[in-house]
Amino acid sequence: MPASKPKRRKSKRIDVHSHVVPAEMLTALECNPEHYEMQYEQDARRPRLVHDDGSALPVFTEFYDAAAKVAGMDRKGIDISLISPAPFVFFYWAGLDVALQATRLINDGIAAMAARFPERLMGMGTVPMQHPDAAIAELERIVKDHGFRAVELGCSVEDEQLAHPRFRPILRRAQELKVFIFAHPYSHVELCGLEDYYLRNLIGNPLHTTIMAAHLMFSGALDELKQLKICLAHGGGYVPYQIGRLAHGHQVRTETRAQTRTRPDKLLRRFYYDALIHDVRALRYLIDLVGADRIAIGTDAPFDMGEEEPVTMIGKVKRLTARERERIFGGTARELLGE
Repeated sequence: MPASKPKRRKSKRIDVHSHVVPAEMLTALECNPEHYEMQYEQDARRPRLVHDDGSALPVFTEFYDAAAKVAGMDRKGIDISLISPAPFVFFYWAGLDVALQATRLINDGIAAMAARFPERLMGMGTVPMQHPDAAIAELERIVKDHGFRAVELGCSVEDEQLAHPRFRPILRRAQELKVFIFAHPYSHVELCGLEDYYLRNLIGNPLHTTIMAAHLMFSGALDELKQLKICLAHGGGYVPYQIGRLAHGHQVRTETRAQTRTRPDKLLRRFYYDALIHDVRALRYLIDLVGADRIAIGTDAPFDMGEEEPVTMIGKVKRLTARERERIFGGTARELLGE
């Protein structure tokens, strides 16, 4: 049954946070699990990916079936999704050959999914960050061959921060290519005290984003890369809600001024944010703080920590003007895409 076309609206509702694991990658894992240090288990109650370290990821039909992805969008009232790889398959731990093979399979698979429904799906790529020269080459390839205008990067690369100088050439090339970065927590990095109650996700994911953003602020990276567009997942983690503490620290502690004289609160609008906060009061605060022109829909589909009713959620925000609503629904995403 063909996927439905989106209803005509004043502006398209665009989701910047929607995950996939293309069939090409799943087939490669099924055929050669030792090579990729990961297995695709299909005999379990729910198919899953299992890394050699024991961590696992359930495999949803929406990961690899473009029609299922579009059907999920229809349920949520989404017109267009930027589809990006689940962070579980960033392959940041892998050597050059494996990492490059995996990222190419994923990027080409994402492009194939988007080509099935070009009015509904847009590709967002991945690159092997731990190998900067290869990452730049792959970034250039997906822009040239697939027309991608966004790349998803982990908030860290194993135990190194995105702000580390060795990743600066990748960020600089993304800026030159006018490709925006969607920064997503990378959960392979452990944080103490999060072993129970699913805290690794509930607290850990926003904390990873917060740590990354603070490093980008205090390292001077944002001063250097003035045209780079970075969108933060999960409403920016804890950054918007503790920005006063960061700004105060910049005022009273010399360590925070070693690399930049720019106050953190002056850098908040250097970032864009998805609206995936799960609380209308917090979303209202974020709008007041950074403006609706810095916020876009994010569903985190198809995960259970995502937002099933993003349009309803945004519609519940008090004092939201029609213009602000249209910016969050699609205008901000269009700006990120250079439209």
